Amino acid sequence: MTEPVCLPLPFACEKVPASGAGGVVVTNHPLGSAAGLEMLTAGGNAVDAAVAALLALTVVEPMMVGIAGGGLSHLRLADGRHLVIDALSTAAAGMHPDIYRPVSEEPARYMEAEGRRNIIGASSVAVPGNLAGWCDMQARFGRLPFADVVEPAIRLAARGFTVTHYLAGSVHDGQADIATDPEMARLLLPGGRPVAAGERLVMGDYAESLRLIQAEGAAALHGGALGAALAARMRTGGPDAGWVSEQDLADYRPVERRPIVGRYRGFEVVGPPPPASSGVHVAQMLNMLEAYDVAGMGFGTPGSLHLLAEVIRIAFADRRAHSGDPDFVDVPVERLTSRSYAAECRARIGLASALPPAPGHESRDTTHVTVADRDGNIVSATHTINGLFGARVMVPGTGIILNNYMSNFDPHPGRALSVVPGKRVPTSMAPLMVLREGRPVFALGLPGGLRIFPSAMQAIVNLIDHGMSLQEAVEAPRIWTEGQEVEIEQALAPQQQALESMGHRIRVMPHIGGGMNAIAFEPDGTMTGAACWRADGTVAALGGGLARPGVRFWPDRAPAPDPALPDMAEPG
Repeated sequence: MTEPVCLPLPFACEKVPASGAGGVVVTNHPLGSAAGLEMLTAGGNAVDAAVAALLALTVVEPMMVGIAGGGLSHLRLADGRHLVIDALSTAAAGMHPDIYRPVSEEPARYMEAEGRRNIIGASSVAVPGNLAGWCDMQARFGRLPFADVVEPAIRLAARGFTVTHYLAGSVHDGQADIATDPEMARLLLPGGRPVAAGERLVMGDYAESLRLIQAEGAAALHGGALGAALAARMRTGGPDAGWVSEQDLADYRPVERRPIVGRYRGFEVVGPPPPASSGVHVAQMLNMLEAYDVAGMGFGTPGSLHLLAEVIRIAFADRRAHSGDPDFVDVPVERLTSRSYAAECRARIGLASALPPAPGHESRDTTHVTVADRDGNIVSATHTINGLFGARVMVPGTGIILNNYMSNFDPHPGRALSVVPGKRVPTSMAPLMVLREGRPVFALGLPGGLRIFPSAMQAIVNLIDHGMSLQEAVEAPRIWTEGQEVEIEQALAPQQQALESMGHRIRVMPHIGGGMNAIAFEPDGTMTGAACWRADGTVAALGGGLARPGVRFWPDRAPAPDPALPDMAEPG
C-alpha cells in the first residue's frame, strides 16, 4: 500500500471532536450524551453509560428509538472479550407467511403489503427486544444500580426537554400518519399542529412507564403491566389489529452472539454476525479492496468511487442471496468472508452494473451510540423502532411508541425472508470495532437502513487508506448502491460526469445514511470522540478526575505532608 495521496479533501468538517482519558460518550442527541456522561461521572462503566444514553434517547429522540423496538449492542469488555447482544425484534407466534397481501413483484414496491399493513398500525408491530437487551447487558456487565441508570430518562420525560429542529422536522414529515393515532397526536400534534423547535415537550405517561421499569426492569414490559397494555392495544383496530401477545412478550429473550472478525491491511475489523449483514459483508468488501492501491487512488476520485460502487454492488447481490436469521436461513459465513471468495468477487467487477436492483426494505430512522470508559470497556450499539415513529402507534396511558419491524420481512410467502413465527428480522446495523494487534483503535456505527454497513466500510477505508482524522472520516461524503443507480452525496457531485462515462447511473443526494458516532483510541489512554453533521450528534468526553489519595486540607494551616508522596522540599 502506498502512502495516502494528499489531494485536497472535497469537504470541510462541520463539527469538532472532543478528547478525554476518563471516558467518551457519542450519541445523536446532546441530552443522550449527557445521560451517558452522568453515569461515567457517577462511577459507572461504558455499559451503564450506553444503556442510560439509549433510555434517554427513547425520550428525546422518540422518532428513532424506543423500548418497544430492537437492535444490536456490540460490547468489548475490559478483559478483551467481544460479544454481541442481539435484541432484534421477532415475528409473533401467531404470525404466518400469508398474513399480508403483497402488492407487487416489482422491486420498487416489492416489500409493500396491501393497505400498508406491514408499515403502519398495530398490524406492523413485531415482538420488541430493546428493553430486554438493555436490561440484560446492564445486569451482567454494568456497575451501577439499574435504578440509577434509568433516572436521567425519567427526569427528561417528567420535566420535559427542548424540541430540536431534527425532532420537529420528523414530526412535520410524519404528521399525516401521527394524526391517525389519538395518543400520538395528543403528544406531538397539540392543537392539531406539529410541535415546533424550541418548544418544551413533557412526556408524563412515559415517565410513569419508566418509573415502573426502574422498579421492575424488563419484566414490566415482558410479563408485566406494560406488556398487558401493549397486548391490549394489539387487539384493537379490527382488520388492522396486531399479533403480539402477552405470551410473546414473556417468551422473548435476547441472544448473545459471537462477532465476526475480518482483516484489512494489518487491522482486525469486528462486527455482528447474522441476522446482521454487516459483519459478513464489510469483511467481504474489505477483502475485495485489499488487492487494490486504494490509498494511491486518492479519496473521492472517479477511479476510487467506481471501485467502491462495484464492491458495494457485489456485496448487495450476495446479501440478497444469503441473508436472514441463521436459525431459519443457511448463511455461508466462512465462504463469504474468505480471501478466496474475494478473488472470485473481484472478477465480477465491471460486470456488476448489469445486476438488477435488489428488493428489500429497512428504515433509515435509527439511532446509534458509541461509548468507552477508562477501564477498557467499549459499547457500539445501534437500536431502533424501525420507521420514523415506528408503527405510528402509542400504547394508551404508557407513552410507549411501537415498532413497525414487520416491514423488514418479505410479505411474499415461500421466500428466505418471509414471515415465520420466532424469526428475527434482517438488519444492516453495523456496530463495528477496529483493532490492531488485539488492541482497540476505532469503534463506530451509524443509523441509515440499507446504507449503514457500506457507509461504515467507507469510514474504515477513510481512516486506514486515506489517513483521515476521525472527524474527517465520519463526515466525509459517501457513496451507495444496491442495484443499478449509484447515489453520491453533494460534495462528490463534481465527479458525476466521470462516473456516468464509466457506465453508472448517478443520483446526487443530500446525505447517505445517518449520523455516524465514533471513538478513536490512542496508546496513552486518550480517547477521541467524533460525530457527524447528518444528525444532532454530540460528543461528551471526561477528563480530570478525583483528587490524589490522601490529600487533606485544613483552612488554618498548611497541608500535612503525605507520606505516600515524595518529598518535594528544596535542599538547603
